[in-house]
Amino acid sequence: MGKTKQVSLAVNGGIGFGAKLKPKQLIALGQYLDEDQEIELTTFQQLIIKVDEGKAEEATARLNDAGFSVYPVGPYVKSLRTCNFCKGAEEEGMPVAVELNRRIAGKKVPFTLRPAYTGCPNACGEPLINDIGVIKRDERYELYIGGKAVGEDAQAGILLKDCLEPDDLYDLVDKVLNVYRHHGRKRERMAKFVSRYGLDQIKKDVGI
Repeated sequence: MGKTKQVSLAVNGGIGFGAKLKPKQLIALGQYLDEDQEIELTTFQQLIIKVDEGKAEEATARLNDAGFSVYPVGPYVKSLRTCNFCKGAEEEGMPVAVELNRRIAGKKVPFTLRPAYTGCPNACGEPLINDIGVIKRDERYELYIGGKAVGEDAQAGILLKDCLEPDDLYDLVDKVLNVYRHHGRKRERMAKFVSRYGLDQIKKDVGI
């Protein structure tokens, strides 16, 4: 009898005050893991687990019920990496982070895309060295694209637009992802795409 095929799931504790989990979440997670199975903890506050393909749908539903968010693994938008929101939900823009994550996480893109958010100019969530970065400044938001943390060509993201209201931020991120989805090459990181396709062309395509 052949070995049961397994699929990978990216499990995240939800957009909240840093990377924190509740006991009930860990209990739910343990139901789908062998005793000696290794779990990968990524820099994007995700746990990568493997479950039997036939149990993937059931596992996703139960993990969601326990308060997890579950995403596909591969060329998709990762869940939003956040800072620890040290000054409180409203002041640090928590509702905006939650809504942004809801809109973009798990969406198909040419290559794995890492978005990051921080609630103040201290930028503890490292938005400037990720593919898409958002910084809350006073009551408005700045959107950066093309940051890259690794390699000899590491670079800070480029400011695409500042002074954005929440709805304008959501709309602009959607437009940027759409441009990347249609014009990015397979396995082309956002930083390389911005360099090849051109910031001016991206601005033209998104209408700014």
